[in-house]
Amino acid sequence: MNLEGAIRELHQELERVKERIAALEEFERTGRMPQPPHQGRKSMGDQERKIVSERMRKYWAGRREKD
Repeated sequence: MNLEGAIRELHQELERVKERIAALEEFERTGRMPQPPHQGRKSMGDQERKIVSERMRKYWAGRREKD
């Protein structure tokens, strides 16, 4: 039996239980279940947007030359 693996799994399960308890306590206080954090796309900064824009401009220019 892998003792370290078993301990790691128990710690992970403990974290899940703690999260569920916190959610239930939040529900008890507010009457609403907490919403999971938004995991959408990260937003781009101005500099990053400029770099992507330039790269795509070059890409499409190359595609037009091939046609």
